[in-house]
Amino acid sequence: MDFRLTEPQRFFREQAAQALTRLVPKAEDIDKEDDFPLDLFKKLGKLGYYGIRYPAEIGGMGADCVTFTILAEEIARVSMGLAAVVTMQCLMGTDFIHHFGTEGQKERCLIPAIRGEKIGTIAFTEPDCGSDLGSIKTRAVKDGRTYAITGRKMWITNGQVADFVTVAATTDPAKRLDGLGFFLVEKGTPGFSVGQKIEKISARGANTAELIFDGCRIPEENFLGREGKGAQHLNDILSEIRTMIAGLGLGLSKASFAAGLKYAGEREAFGRSIGNFQLIQEKIAEMEMRIKASEFLTYYAAWLKDSGALTGKEAAMAKLYSTETACFVVDEVTRIHGAYGIAEEYPAQRYFRDARFLLFGGGTSEILKTLIARDTLKKTR
Repeated sequence: MDFRLTEPQRFFREQAAQALTRLVPKAEDIDKEDDFPLDLFKKLGKLGYYGIRYPAEIGGMGADCVTFTILAEEIARVSMGLAAVVTMQCLMGTDFIHHFGTEGQKERCLIPAIRGEKIGTIAFTEPDCGSDLGSIKTRAVKDGRTYAITGRKMWITNGQVADFVTVAATTDPAKRLDGLGFFLVEKGTPGFSVGQKIEKISARGANTAELIFDGCRIPEENFLGREGKGAQHLNDILSEIRTMIAGLGLGLSKASFAAGLKYAGEREAFGRSIGNFQLIQEKIAEMEMRIKASEFLTYYAAWLKDSGALTGKEAAMAKLYSTETACFVVDEVTRIHGAYGIAEEYPAQRYFRDARFLLFGGGTSEILKTLIARDTLKKTR
């Protein structure tokens, strides 16, 4: 198998790395201030990143999944908060409108979002519902040619600043996943409001909030997709979401690993750099090996997506292994730093905190292991 990037993919990585490297001094500011990085958001929009997955005729790049994964990796190397904002805009926050929206909705929401002029998000999670989407309580009730949406959503990335949101709601709770639907709700719609901001220790800058829908009435054309096909529509992008998150984990692992190598070469003990000690070298070898394995799994999943052969199992394995590797790497790097691993003057503590952000979106490690095991057992019967 040929694991080499194509020339356009290599060129994109080089250009993205150069552009994003200029943002490195901002990473600490984003983390400390925990404000939505609006100026950087607009600059990245001008670079065209938000349309990376979308066709050229609507202002996108028309790039493949490997290229999108490269973008996720490179941004995560710089700032996980910024990475969460950007990938939400590129994928989850806009994908349903691209596939199911009317021309008017695309003109109003999608095309401005690609240019970085509007901000989108998606709302799945509820106070009492995370992985089990079949138990969603937010209701969408049909009334003539409108729907009335009532419910609360939690942990919504970009929630405080979003101009539009794709809301997961049930049209029939008894049908569980078969009753799931997705609805476009725009800022300013009566009955739609932003609740509390959720303070968190990782991916700071990607503001996370509660959204409240109190009899929020929208026209029937804001139903995105087909009746009874919500779960299928979600599954159509879920593997890409997991592959993208694997890219985020890979980028964070590489950034943290580089910080650990630098410190191991600079820090001296007993008359020599600590990188010369065998136990530190063991940590370095283990991290390098796991990062390389994570890279292969991640880009294999992206390649399968581009080949039309990606299954939920490969995407789940990539997301699971890459994010768990990130958690392992950031822990080892803080150990290499010793007490300085929790000092704010070094980025190790930020990497350590940011790794936790990766464990939940797209499926927890426990859920992913269950999916992988079930698929494996099914094929052995």
